[in-house]
Amino acid sequence: MWGLLRKKVLQDAKLRVRVHEFLKQQLKDAGYSGMRLVRTPIGTQVSVFVHRPGLVIGAGGKNIRDLSKILEERFGLSDPQVAIVEIEVPELDPAVMAAKIADALEKGVKYRRAATWAMGRIMAAGAIGAQIVIRGKLTSERSRFEKFSWGYVPSSGDPALKQVKTAVLNVLLKQGLIGIKVKILPPGATFPDEVKIKETKPPEGIAVVEKAAESKSGTEDVDEEKDELKEGNEGGG
Repeated sequence: MWGLLRKKVLQDAKLRVRVHEFLKQQLKDAGYSGMRLVRTPIGTQVSVFVHRPGLVIGAGGKNIRDLSKILEERFGLSDPQVAIVEIEVPELDPAVMAAKIADALEKGVKYRRAATWAMGRIMAAGAIGAQIVIRGKLTSERSRFEKFSWGYVPSSGDPALKQVKTAVLNVLLKQGLIGIKVKILPPGATFPDEVKIKETKPPEGIAVVEKAAESKSGTEDVDEEKDELKEGNEGGG
């Protein structure tokens, strides 16, 4: 029983990887970020996250119908229901930004300029931190890597696993294969060691006592001033 279950899990994982790689190549111009595949009793629900949903849907929904047909025939998905989800802030999506860097490199833009431009867009969108690593034959025949960092990006622990978004993309240029890795810590990320100080109002009873004490002190000051004034008048008389 466990052997059959393990085999099914591995088959599902392989299928998801194959579908992901196909969609990444097929929807490259649409700013593909990722997909979610869920099997239901009535079919297979495929959610595709892209930057430009119009390119995926097509005129009158033609492209999305063709895509559903390919997923059914090539990958054996039963009655695939494809839903296109638009990425609200593409600058905070590492897959989209890695694709933009790759596109710039293919057009001949220098890797430092492409990485700096992408980093500026990411931080301008409100990210807490970002890191871009470009690896390959950058300036010579020897392979090396260069890292660009801005802000705070945890590299270990629970925040690095759950809060940091990561994407890896390879692009083939004339000098060879170039690897691009983008990490983004989005705004609103929380940390287990974060300390927040809450401002609390004192209880009503304490406020009343303090107010009464201030009023009493003010009355005593007035009485002292009256006594001093009276003594001065008597001395003058």
